[in-house]
Amino acid sequence: MEVDEIDRALIHALEVDGRAPFNRIGEVLGLSDQTVARRYRRLRAESVARVVGQTAPWRVGQVRWYLRIRVEPSVAVSVATSLARRPGTYWVQMNSGGTEITCVAQAVSAEEPDNLLLRQLPRTPRVIDVTAQSVLNVFLGDEAVYPSLVSALTPDQVAALRPALSITDETINLDDADQRMLAVLERDGRAGIAELAKATGWSESRARRRLDFLRECGAFYLDVDLNSAALGFKSETQLWMSVAPSQIQRTGEILASHQEIAFVAAMTGAANIGATAVCRDVREFYRYLTTKVASLKAIQQIETAPVIRTIKRGATLVT
Repeated sequence: MEVDEIDRALIHALEVDGRAPFNRIGEVLGLSDQTVARRYRRLRAESVARVVGQTAPWRVGQVRWYLRIRVEPSVAVSVATSLARRPGTYWVQMNSGGTEITCVAQAVSAEEPDNLLLRQLPRTPRVIDVTAQSVLNVFLGDEAVYPSLVSALTPDQVAALRPALSITDETINLDDADQRMLAVLERDGRAGIAELAKATGWSESRARRRLDFLRECGAFYLDVDLNSAALGFKSETQLWMSVAPSQIQRTGEILASHQEIAFVAAMTGAANIGATAVCRDVREFYRYLTTKVASLKAIQQIETAPVIRTIKRGATLVT
């Protein structure tokens, strides 16, 4: 599928507010709401861009884990596919010639990480090793607009679309109805209020109020699962870096400012910063690695691995 400037502008608009009405987006972009709706349906059908809902784990009493799983090549696809089908797993990818799988797992209960990390994965045939690092802080990735991928709108257009949110530090308790609503939104971040009301058993007005509250306080956010290759970025590489604890915050902030970076977070473990670089090709990544990354003297050790296949992009299964 060829992605043109209108598509890029629409993707950028959805990154700013994934639930903005199509008529509002159309007003900002100078398009009809029918054109916006048709373009989004096409982007979604072609697996280029899809709005999804996510919970911020630290706002809802959950923990996010970054898993690295070494396997024998013969089982890599089957293990990765099984992980991708699990609820609460995101960004399931294969690296290093198919011998390593990486993914993000969000634990809803205290027992869930134990079941996955201590019981299920180690007992899976031909799984060689499992490393789990707790994600401590995300510098770039949640609710982020990646400047290298989507930068089609003017500052005034972004301001016209940006929702007014009052982010707080409070922990929100989610009940079963909340979880059912969030499960619908994870599949489709633009799901209608009627569908959310049906999933929860609430009235439409109550479902709307609850969604607005979860979003406004920062417990729930919207993201766009993007196929970076369709936008012309063919090289995706994961980086694991070790820095002194006193340098984690500053290094993470600098990396987050690089246009090549789509994700960067502080983690537990020896490699205490993890990042994903998205570039147009391998030569561009090489230039990035040997200039911007090389200039960060705080990095004591670095490991890189190209992504060779994505099984689950964010919350979206790749078919």
